[in-house]
Amino acid sequence: MLTQKTQMPTAETALPGRADPLPTDELHFVSGNPLKGPYPDGFEVAVFGMGCFWGVERIFWQLPGVWVTAVGYSGGVTPNPTYEETCTGRTGHTEVVKVVFDPTVISYGDLLKAFWENHDPTQGMRQGNDIGTTYRSAIYYGDEGQKAEAERSREAYQAALAKAGRGEITTEIAALGPFYYAEDYHQGYLAKNPAGYCGIGGTGVVCPIGVGPKFETEGA
Repeated sequence: MLTQKTQMPTAETALPGRADPLPTDELHFVSGNPLKGPYPDGFEVAVFGMGCFWGVERIFWQLPGVWVTAVGYSGGVTPNPTYEETCTGRTGHTEVVKVVFDPTVISYGDLLKAFWENHDPTQGMRQGNDIGTTYRSAIYYGDEGQKAEAERSREAYQAALAKAGRGEITTEIAALGPFYYAEDYHQGYLAKNPAGYCGIGGTGVVCPIGVGPKFETEGA
């Protein structure tokens, strides 16, 4: 079972999923903004996987310039998967957070800095005690500009990790495919459940990118 959870399925072995999206929140529990838009003109979208998406979402909704966040599933095979299905490892998805942001307030580079510093990107198909494909580290880019910036940031952070005696980054950097919104009870989870589980934690190594201020987030 553990091997199955840590190996990517093929189109033949993946669960079939369903045609219809799962029911989810219409408005974000914290900001009150619509999860699925419409988004303000000029705003941009970033998608990150850093382990359990409950804690990851809280990291990003606290940042100045982030308009709305949403948790979901990306990078896999099964259409419109449920949470229970992704946890089997047979959908190929990782838990991700969609971040809609105002680039005049916070840059994509600042978001990448928060991404690298708030999880351990060297762990492969796991994050801490959470094991499986659904917890792998990932950056899903929306255009070639985001791709180039993500790859440069990976090189910079790898150099910083190596200097600190850490291992090799295993983060997946790939074009954004379908993003499937997670069920309503996952959206804004740690605001709805302040004492809820959060397994997110960084390496303690500073990422030498970004020109904006160092944003502080609550303990995760």
